[in-house]
Order: sequence, then C-alpha cells, then structure tokens
Amino acid sequence: MSAPAYNAPPRSARRPPRVAAWPVATIGRPTPDLLFAGALALLLSAVTFEGGGGLSLGPTTRVEMGLQILGGLVGAAALLLTGARRLHGGLSLALFGVLTAVTIASIGWAVQPHDAWLESARTLAYLATFASGIALVRLAPQRWAAVLWAVLAATAIVSGYALLTKIFPAWLAPDETYARLREPFGYWNAIGLMAALGVPGCLWLGARRTGHAAVNALATPLLGLLLVVVLLAYSRGSILAALVGAGFWFLVVPLRLRGVAVLTPALLGAAVVSGWAFQKDALSKDRVPLDLRTTAGHEFGVALVMLVLVLGAAALAIGFFRSRQAPTLLARRRFAIVCFVVLALVPVAFAAKLAGSQRGLGGSISHTWTQLTDPNAVTPANDPGRLTAVGSVRATYFDQAIKIYKARPLYGAGAGGFATARQRFRKDGYEVRHAHGYLFQTAADLGLLGLLASFALMIAWFVTAARTTGLTPARWRQEPFGPERVGLLTLTSIVLVFGVHSAVDWTWFVPGDAVVALLCAGWVAGRGDHRLALVGDGVAGAGAAQAPWRERLQAGLRSRVAAGAAAATVVLALAFAWSTWQPLRSVAAGNESLALLGQNKLDEARAAAVKAHDRDPLSIDPLLDLSAVESAAKNPTAARAALERAVNLQPQNATSWLTLAEFDLAHGGAHQALKELGPALYLDPRSTEGVTLFLEASRQAPAPAATGASTAKKSSAAATP
Repeated sequence: MSAPAYNAPPRSARRPPRVAAWPVATIGRPTPDLLFAGALALLLSAVTFEGGGGLSLGPTTRVEMGLQILGGLVGAAALLLTGARRLHGGLSLALFGVLTAVTIASIGWAVQPHDAWLESARTLAYLATFASGIALVRLAPQRWAAVLWAVLAATAIVSGYALLTKIFPAWLAPDETYARLREPFGYWNAIGLMAALGVPGCLWLGARRTGHAAVNALATPLLGLLLVVVLLAYSRGSILAALVGAGFWFLVVPLRLRGVAVLTPALLGAAVVSGWAFQKDALSKDRVPLDLRTTAGHEFGVALVMLVLVLGAAALAIGFFRSRQAPTLLARRRFAIVCFVVLALVPVAFAAKLAGSQRGLGGSISHTWTQLTDPNAVTPANDPGRLTAVGSVRATYFDQAIKIYKARPLYGAGAGGFATARQRFRKDGYEVRHAHGYLFQTAADLGLLGLLASFALMIAWFVTAARTTGLTPARWRQEPFGPERVGLLTLTSIVLVFGVHSAVDWTWFVPGDAVVALLCAGWVAGRGDHRLALVGDGVAGAGAAQAPWRERLQAGLRSRVAAGAAAATVVLALAFAWSTWQPLRSVAAGNESLALLGQNKLDEARAAAVKAHDRDPLSIDPLLDLSAVESAAKNPTAARAALERAVNLQPQNATSWLTLAEFDLAHGGAHQALKELGPALYLDPRSTEGVTLFLEASRQAPAPAATGASTAKKSSAAATP
C-alpha cells in the first residue's frame, strides 16, 4: 500500500543508514539539533506552566511579553542572517497582521475596551509566535525534525505532569475536587488538546524509516499515555481533534502500515487502562476524600507503568519482526484493503445500531441534532459517561454569540466583548468569558470584519501548506515522500488538530496550546517548497545562507535595509511588550491604592488610584478605587464624579451603571438610582445585584417606582450595544 507512494528502492538497497533519533555527537558535546529541540521544548513547556488557562492576568501578561520580545529578537536575527531571500509565508503573515489590526482597532468600538486591549496583546503575542516560526525555518530549515521532537517533548512533559497529579494527589493536587484531568491548565479540555497535539508526532516517530529502532519504539508507549490523558480529561473535543489529525496523517503520509502498527497497540492499551480507571470511583468521581484518591492514584501509577512496559515491548517486537522480514507489496495491499473495509463498516454498524433503537435511524439523527443545537439541552454529567453523550452547554453560548453578531454584524462587540455583551441575552446567572468556539467568538467580538480576516488567513495558510508539502494535484503522486516531506505533513497535522479543537472550544485563548500550533504553522508556511532547500532561492541566496553565521551577520549589519528592518523589529516588539505590561501595572497600582486606603493614607491612596488610571485608561477599576478613596475622604461629589467617568468610559457595561446606582442609593438618591438601574438591567436583566438594588430603590421611593421601570426602557437606548 505504501511502497509505491514512498518510492521505495529495491529491497537490496531499501535500508537507509541509521541516523540517531536524538543526536548527540559525543558525551558532553550536544549537537545543534539537540540544543535546538531542547530549548524549544523547554520554551513550549514554560509557556504552558506559566500561562495556565490564559485567564489570570499576571501569568498571561508575562507569557505574552516574553513571546513578543522573543519574536522580535528571532525576527531581527532572520533579517540580518538570511539577507534578501524570498519570504515564504509572507501572505499568511500579512493576513495575520490584518487580523491583529482589526483586533486592535476594535478597542475604539468595544463594549469593554479594557478586555479589547487584553485581547489585542494576546493576538500580538500569537502574531509574534507565528512570525517566529517563519523566522526559525529561514534560519535553520534543516532542523524540522528538532521541531517535531520539541513538540513531542513538550506534550509529554505537560501530559506527564497531568498524570502525576492523578498518581500523587497529596503532593500535587491536594485540593482538587474534580476527577477530570485539568492541570497544569486548570481546564480539562486544554490538557486533552495538549495530549492530542502529540498524536501526529507519535505516528511520525514510530512510522519513520530512519532513526534507531529503540528510540522509534518509544512512540507507542508515549502515544498510549497521551491517549489516556485525552480519555481521563473526558474531552470529547480532543478526541474529535485527535481523530481528524490522525485521519489526515494516514490519508497523506504513505507510511500507513507502520502507523497502524503504532496506533493499534497504543489505542488498545489506553482503552484498557482508562476503562479500568473509569470503574474506580476514587479516580472517576468528583469530591472524593484525599486518602482514597491517594490510594487509588498509586494503583493507577502501577497500571501506567505496566502500560508503558507492555507497549514498549510490543513496539520492539513489531520493529524486530518488521526488520527481519519486510511485508511484501501484496501483503501491504491486502492489509490496506482490510483497514478500509473495517473503517467502512464502522458507520454501517453505527447506522444499524441507530436503526434498531426505539427512535429509529431518522429519529435518532434528529434527536442527536437537537441535543447538539438546542440551547436548553441537558448538559451531560461530569463523569466518564460524557464521552458518549451528545448534549453540551456550548449550544447556549453559540446562540448568544449569534445574537450578539446580529446586533452588530459588521464589527461586533469588540475583542473580548462576548463576556460583557452576552449578559444582555443570557438566561442564567453564570459568568462566562468565551463562546467556546473560535468562529462564534470571532463573530460576536469582531463581526464580519473579523470573520473575513480569519477566513482569508486560513485559506492563505492552507494554500501555502499545500504548496510546501506537495499536496497540490500536480505534485501529489509525482514527488517522493522523503523524510522532510513526511515531517512537514506531520507538522500540518498538528496544526489541523488545534484548528478542529478551537472550532468547538475556547482553546485559542490558552497560550500553551495555541503557541504549539502557531509555531508549527509558521514553520510550515515559511519553509516554502521543501524540494528547493536553499537552492530554490537563487544561487546568491543559497551561498549567503551557507556561509558562516558570523559572515552573514556582518553582511546584514552592513546592509542599511537589513539593519534598519532588524532594529525596527526589535523596537516594535519592545513597544508591544510595554503596552502589554500596562494593564498589569495598573492592577498593581490599584492594589497599592486599596492597601493605602486600608491604612487611612488617603492622599497616597488617591495618587495611586490616579496612577492606575493613567496606566490603563480603558479600565473602570481605577475609577472605582478612586471613588472609594474620595468617599473615605468625605468628598461625595468627587466620589460620584469618578463613577460618572466610569459610566462615560464604559456605557455598555452594566457594572459601571450598577456601581453608580449603588452609590446614589447609599446617599439618599433613590430616584436617581432608579434612572441608572434602567440601562443596568437592560444590559444585564439577570443581574442579582441589579434586581436587589432596584427593589431597594423602589422601597425607598415608592411613588416613582413605576416611572423607574419605564425609565429602564427609555434609558436603554443609551446603552444599546
């Protein structure tokens, strides 16, 4: 099945010389590949452990600043060392810049401009990551295998930590109340996605024709562990993404027989261990006492060790028999036929099962579709049974995002505006920040402008990736599938895994997941035609790239264009990092103001609040702090003026209206409070605080209560998103 596509030579010349899979020249002298892969793996892991789920301002800011500065430095190095070579992936990079520009511009119309600023910083960090991938492949195009090794190492480190929290809960997760794996992200679908991102890399490692057999055999136990993480996270989106990524890999990479030999034992082993864990209440139920979790965790650790040993032995045995006698072409074709028949029978068997159910085939399909799209569908329980459930709370968030989009179809509610704008349409009291899907989130936040920019970027990247990997119709069968081409297809599969998952969840906002995919996407886009290597950019470009790096650096510094562009890149990166830092500095000054207020140092507290506002003029929090200081200073006029500034700054945010109404109510202005509660309750009808304030204001001013209710409708025009 795979021999003709792989253009395998005759059997006498079929075995290539062994190449060290994790190359080390001599003890104490690691090779550049090892240093590159190790540094990249540590960076990706550090982003995960520091950034977490992307919801905490401090860690997220540090990660974003680091990515922006590092991206500027790598970009400057590429400009100085690679000269005027053609910029592969330039269109994708430019369109990513357009998406970033739309995100930044949305600050001007955002319902929550502070959140739009934060999302602009995140998008700038992601743009820097994508650009870093393009720059790195320009600097070291031959290090594609090191990138795959880095992704594998990072997914193994993060997934291994998640499993350790299950094995040693008393040490790593003593306060954990949920059975689902979720650390180090704090979100189960994020750790499920991180494990899924490693699936294509494991298939590449175990199926490749080069490398030491013992090292390649590591792919099977590692894949087994990653699949266990996906299953124990109860992440249906991660399962879907892993299936799509693996399916794409098997479709485009002609090493299918080898890939099946890696996937099958890993899948069986992971199913056995996960099935056993699902039967243990201490491992699969929420709110289990720590002592029971500890005992069960140790048993789980033993099961994982056995899994690794069995899968490792199976991989070595398969590799040994394969090296002794390679399967014939006829055997490969027969095996391919069997695989295709089995895959074809899966939907047939599933349809037969549905047809035999009480609802019948048509009724079952209709019921499933209703469960997927009904905003009022029952959410599945937080246990292993959700892996086979269809319903989800996502339909509710999707519905709210569509309503926000319809209210402002051209430009949306502004980046990050879903969390604030959804309050007008919600039917619950939950605080939800994301629409749980990139498409719906972008439609709600950036409207048609964001959707067009996103689709243009996606199409441009897919076209570039197809040209890079030879997936165009004219080149698909004519070109040999050499090691680099297979590696580039594997990197493309990793990006596809992330894209599929981001379509059904909010993992775009999780730095640890997004950075892995964006780095791989940048590498694929920036590689250009893999056949051309360095020669394809011209003789001069190839000669410059092959020269020692000191000579290339000197030549770059002598070039005014290259040196100027490199300096501008660094300066721009530093400016972006400084801008990203300001909201965090504002929070620090705000905390200082409250601390000084607690010490009754009113002048210092007022100065700190003003400083916080100067650092982040888009947030209402410093103004609320300033109002508290002025109230403590017995200056109600200045205190109310600060709250009025907050309303003027964010008139479409219910919080600013509620705070002003609460102040007026506390100072005897019940009638005025009723007027201010009108837009507040229009923007957030389900606000418990708003309803409570309205009842209290109505009690204090019974006569104008009806007027206050009608004012809620009249005042809503000023706050309409």
